[in-house]
Amino acid sequence: MEHRTHGDAQAMVPDSLQAPARRRWSRRPATLFGALAAVLLVLAGGYWWHGKAQAGPTSRATPPPRVSVVQSVRREFPTTVAITGLISARNDLPIGNEGDAGRIVQILVEAGQRVRAGQVLARLDQGIAISRVNSAQAALAEARASAALARAEWLRAKQGPDLFSREDADQRRAAAASALAKEQAAEAQLADARSRLAHTVIRAPAAGLVLTRTAEIGEIAVPGQTVLFHLARDGRIELRGQVAEVDMPRLAVGQVAAIRLEGVDRTYRGTVWQVGSVIDPATRQGSVRIAMQSGDRDLRPGAFARAEVQVGSMPGVLLPQTAVLSDEHGSYVLVVDGADKVEQRRVNVAHARSDGLLIGRGLNGTERVVAIAGPFLQPGQRVVVAGAAS
Repeated sequence: MEHRTHGDAQAMVPDSLQAPARRRWSRRPATLFGALAAVLLVLAGGYWWHGKAQAGPTSRATPPPRVSVVQSVRREFPTTVAITGLISARNDLPIGNEGDAGRIVQILVEAGQRVRAGQVLARLDQGIAISRVNSAQAALAEARASAALARAEWLRAKQGPDLFSREDADQRRAAAASALAKEQAAEAQLADARSRLAHTVIRAPAAGLVLTRTAEIGEIAVPGQTVLFHLARDGRIELRGQVAEVDMPRLAVGQVAAIRLEGVDRTYRGTVWQVGSVIDPATRQGSVRIAMQSGDRDLRPGAFARAEVQVGSMPGVLLPQTAVLSDEHGSYVLVVDGADKVEQRRVNVAHARSDGLLIGRGLNGTERVVAIAGPFLQPGQRVVVAGAAS
């Protein structure tokens, strides 16, 4: 019995019957790939049109940036010189012990108290000083007695030349002169002892305001080393300030200053009474002293203060500091023109004030200047002015 394989069976099929079958199987993959490509093309096109439809209205609806502007006005502005410094006593008198070292036994004044000239501020222990005075008084009394006796002997020798030899008379005359010298020395020692006793009482050398008290009861007051009090002569107060080198030529004696203290709301008035004659080579600053009215409890020496002295006026436009920008070419501002477009304008900053920058050149006083966020804008860019009618 014969066994036929699949290949033998296929070989027995006529070629005319095999050809149509092969053509159907060869066309089927091409048809499938074509249909799949058409579907993908339709989906891609729909996605593209959908994205375009969404993106188109959004891009067209993006508004221009909104900015705040300040209207420039050109007018005369007072020019001032800024001064910073410390409140100080105009004449600060350190008061110490001018006599012998002694222990403080009494303090009669406190800081902030006004005193008159000669008023007692403190007392030292007087025990040793009183003993020296008593001893000097006794020595003076003895010297005076000896001097009186010597003068009497000399007078007797002068009145009776026949009773005394010339040598004896000369001795009596020398003894009288020596006794007189001892008497004068005793008087000087007594005066010194009394002066030392007087220095155990610490007095105010002038009328004024007690600034500080460092004296303490029981402390040893050493002359030349221990400062017991600081006194402002006549209570006069001043501002000792520092000024930039470029501003020094604009200051003069007699100019009025407006002074403000940290933590104090009011403004104080002062008068320039001294302008320094040298410039510190390290800081490039000069010194100025401004006299102030005393009597206010807030004018404490050591307090930090700022002052402004008006030195003239100049025309210009005042702008906030945020409106003025700078680059490698200098300072500039951004101006919004009549078409609400940004324009860059070069300016010259003439003076820096506490309330802004004074523009000397570059603006005529009719421009709308961008007040803030200038670095994010470009020249020619259209903007919307905040607060303007749309």
